[in-house]
This record gives sequence, structure tokens and C-alpha cells, in this order.
Amino acid sequence: MSITRLLNAANAGDSDALERLAPLVYNELRWLAHAALRSESSAQTLSTTALVHEAYLKLADGEAMPAESRRHFYGAAARAMRQILIDAARRRGSQKRGGQLLDVQLDSQHLAVDAVSVELIALDSALEQLSGLDQRLGQVVECRFFGGLSVEETAEALAISPRTVKRDWRTARAWLQRQLGASALQLEAGS
Repeated sequence: MSITRLLNAANAGDSDALERLAPLVYNELRWLAHAALRSESSAQTLSTTALVHEAYLKLADGEAMPAESRRHFYGAAARAMRQILIDAARRRGSQKRGGQLLDVQLDSQHLAVDAVSVELIALDSALEQLSGLDQRLGQVVECRFFGGLSVEETAEALAISPRTVKRDWRTARAWLQRQLGASALQLEAGS
């Protein structure tokens, strides 16, 4: 059975469909998670497997699994991974400010992790602003930067042409870099 059919069956209430869907999407979700974690610091506490499981649970616990197409599902998975990573960065930030932790000496490695967390949160905030101005530009950034999708995969996920993805990617990167400044996370062309 195809992924789209299983998604539709899950949305129709077939609990068995979710169990049959998991093995079909697992490897690609692992690839997306690996790509998303690649943009994070080396001190990230989530593993690829944990991020896949959290994202899948987040999607499965929602009102409806995204079922328009296989690529739409992966686009939604990239968005879920972004939200999980942003939440983790916010937790690290709150812990840094004393959230239920003992007083600890910070070394340069902790400072680097804190800087990445702050940058990731700033990127999320700027991405929310960008999405408010142009939702598709925000979706392109989610797919390319957080989801690690190629131009062609992003085009398929968003039902637009690869040429439009390239144009939107350039526009979104320029806008975000203006908003975030030169010290922000780099949105590389190949990301």
C-alpha cells in the first residue's frame, strides 16, 4: 500500500495504518533528522533516532496526519523536527539561566552551545516573521534548512517548480541574513 493511502487510512481512523506506515517512512525520516541535526551544534542532546521518534509521535498525535502526498508528509515532518529542535534550544537557554540546575562553571564549549541555541531561536523568530510576510518562503526554508531536502524534493513537497524553489531560497536567505546579521547561523546554498 502506498504512503499516501496509508496516511489517508490513518486519518480515517485505521489505527493499523500508522503501524504499517512507520517502517515505510522510517529511513527517509532518519535522513531528514540527520540533516536537521547537522545544522545543530555538536552538543545537541537529541540523537537522530530520538528526533525521528519525537517527530513521528508529534505527527501521529496531531488531529490528522498530513496526507496530500508523500512529500507533503515529509515537509510536515521537517516542520515537526524544526519545532522539536527549537524547543530543545529554548530548554537549553532556560537551563543556562538557572532553570532547575545547580551552579556550574561554564567553559568555552558551553558558551559555544549557548551561542548556537540563541542563534537557532533567533532564526526561528525571524522565520516566523518571514512566514507571516510570505508563507511559501518560510516553507522553503523549513524544507531546505531544517529538513535537508534538495531543490527538487522541496519543489515536489510544495507543489512548485524547482526554479521557483531556487528563487524563493535566494530571496528567503537574503531576507533572513538581513534580519539576523552576519553572525547568525549560515544558510548555505547547499543546505
